[in-house]
Amino acid sequence: MIGVGKIKQYSNVLDKPLSKGKQEVSLSAFAFLFSELVQYNQTQVDNIAELERRLEDAGYAVGARVLELLCHRDKVADSLEKGTEHEDEYMISEKELLVNRFISIPKDMGTFNCGAFVAGIVRGVLDSAGFPAVVTAHFVPMEDTDATLHL
Repeated sequence: MIGVGKIKQYSNVLDKPLSKGKQEVSLSAFAFLFSELVQYNQTQVDNIAELERRLEDAGYAVGARVLELLCHRDKVADSLEKGTEHEDEYMISEKELLVNRFISIPKDMGTFNCGAFVAGIVRGVLDSAGFPAVVTAHFVPMEDTDATLHL
């Protein structure tokens, strides 16, 4: 009975095969985890710009690994547009960004944008693919909705 009950050990998480089971995380679990990430980083900074930078750095770490782990994405952005100011400028538009859906911004943090986390993910994916980029997140008021996030 050689090999019976033997569990293969992986030295790196990237060596593990992708699960064939349910590949979704509950929305409430994600919202809770992301809320904790924001709250923790909020206690570590003195201003909104630094908080957004820390979220972008966290997002970058996620994005750098997304390219290695995923080849397919079920949901696409609402639009991708070429910018008009620079030849190499593009805008990804999303009307209801998940990380902003369950976040309440206190009045004293009025310009804070959790989309910085997603901007970091996009920057991490692009950088890991060999396309260094500057990625920023900002709101643009729209008539049919509260705001659209542009990355």
